[in-house]
Amino acid sequence: MQPRDSGRGRREGLSDNSSQFTLEGVAFRVLGGSAHYFRIPRAYWKDRLLKMKACGLNTLTTYVPWNLHEPEKGLFHFQDQLDLEAYIRLAEEVGLWVILRPGPYICSEWDLGGLPSWLLRDKDMKLRTTYPGFTRAVSSFFDKLIPRIAHLQYMRGGPIIAVQVENEYGSYAKDSQYMPFIKEALLSRGICELLVTSDNREGLKCGGVAEVLKTVNLQRLTSGLPGQPKMVMECWTGWFDVWGDRHHVLCAEDMVAVVMEILKQGMSINLYMFHGGTSFGFMNGAVDFGTYKPQVSSYDYDAPLSEDGDYTTKYHLLRGLFSRYNKEELPEKPARQCRKAYSAVTAYQYLPLWDTLKFTEVVSFTSVTPVNMENLPVNNGNGQPYGYTLYETTVTSGGALNSRNNVRDRALVFVDRMYIGVLDYKTIEIAVPDGKGVRLLSLLVENCGRVNYGNALDEQRKGLIGDIVLNNSPLKDFTMYCLDMKPNFIARISGESLKPLPEKPACPGFFQGLLQLDDYPTDTFLKLPGWGKGVVFINGQNLGRYWSIGPQHSLYLPGPWLHSGMNQVIVFEEQEASDRIQFSASPDLGKTVNVYRRQLCNVL
Repeated sequence: MQPRDSGRGRREGLSDNSSQFTLEGVAFRVLGGSAHYFRIPRAYWKDRLLKMKACGLNTLTTYVPWNLHEPEKGLFHFQDQLDLEAYIRLAEEVGLWVILRPGPYICSEWDLGGLPSWLLRDKDMKLRTTYPGFTRAVSSFFDKLIPRIAHLQYMRGGPIIAVQVENEYGSYAKDSQYMPFIKEALLSRGICELLVTSDNREGLKCGGVAEVLKTVNLQRLTSGLPGQPKMVMECWTGWFDVWGDRHHVLCAEDMVAVVMEILKQGMSINLYMFHGGTSFGFMNGAVDFGTYKPQVSSYDYDAPLSEDGDYTTKYHLLRGLFSRYNKEELPEKPARQCRKAYSAVTAYQYLPLWDTLKFTEVVSFTSVTPVNMENLPVNNGNGQPYGYTLYETTVTSGGALNSRNNVRDRALVFVDRMYIGVLDYKTIEIAVPDGKGVRLLSLLVENCGRVNYGNALDEQRKGLIGDIVLNNSPLKDFTMYCLDMKPNFIARISGESLKPLPEKPACPGFFQGLLQLDDYPTDTFLKLPGWGKGVVFINGQNLGRYWSIGPQHSLYLPGPWLHSGMNQVIVFEEQEASDRIQFSASPDLGKTVNVYRRQLCNVL
């Protein structure tokens, strides 16, 4: 890697030595917004950053998802959609400073808070502590990450003006030596700009680290130390959604009133999120504060820029507000992206799940007892990170099938490939009907998303994590299939292997249709009325999950993922299929519920 210009002419980076930030000794207020490169199609990075600049912001903040950059231990990806250097350079090109939030833990409603699932292969793993297995892995990741971005720091001629140490550790705080370790891991690898932490009100007491500036989330505007700058690192512009709930929205006027109050107090601010984007594929996280709730694929967040990058009322109100804090006239707003409702596609080919098992990476594995996803012998010894796992064994009687709460997170249960029920957190026992002779019992277990926040991170192993019992006797001798549904698997099941769609197709199964485009592709939203629950793949790329319980009833399909001519649409449906795949020019994120009104009134 070629060294960057040494930053000649730059004498002092962002400083917290007075009650206001200074940059080159001149008072500086951070007007920031969060937009994550890994949630935005690369073709739209510049569009989103130009819109941020046109709104009057001067700083981009972004997390770095370890699990995407190191999907297998020692295998690193920093190209294409994950080209962090290019994203930072693009921010510089459009005139934005950068605050980098490299984790290793990021929360962000992202699977396991961005930590790679292969860490959980170690049964003694203690995440976010100085447990040797964890610190070795962090050190290896930072050895690859930090040299890629160190030359982009302000004092070396780049746009990075600050780096965050971990994320909201005060809400976890299991090891007093952990934050000093992360701080030293950054400094020793060449990070020289201002270091900050970010915590909520409760976490401020134990989330900091010596000689690092504390910043806060939107819960307490007066936090901070005397004589130091105050910054709200996460001024929430909306909120995330979970399956089975409503779409959370925050009244634009309420949100802008809080931003205005923060600015009046002379504080710096970062809008979380300025643009949420999408948790494509299986990357959504989950919450568990007594009840497990997986998050939806959309990360619209009711942010100033919508999921597909469109302007909202919040954007226009904020632009008017921020224009007062900019000495120069704001740039013109970029044109809106085109969106189109394409003609509906008919699914005309089909393959039942059972016929796809021969296309898995390794056909099957056997074990006396069930093995959790992360410890399956796949992906070069890194286990299965995401998707579904099929567990099969035999039974010779009917009776009560009890999961002992060992299903993570949801299992469709079949006897001789006939569906008999669901096992999940709410339903831990179902009846197996009586029958003759030896029968095949199958459990298709879905990892619905690992918890991304709270004290349960170490308990996020998925699949079957213990015994399943029939009439109180543990079942034995399992055959297991890894169905992580990677692009190569989708490629193998398409084409000649697919069959004409029968009048009454059995589920689960894969359904294929073709979307013919004669013109230049534009953004659209895919909708599946009449379907139940599953995953959608466009030209081999995983759009995300759908589920009829809502709130989300559309999947964002970026135009750059399509091409002129024929486009392949594959739907994996678990239980209830239609034959029509529809498209819309507008999203359907579900019935809404307003959030934070009481909290915001308390703030004001």
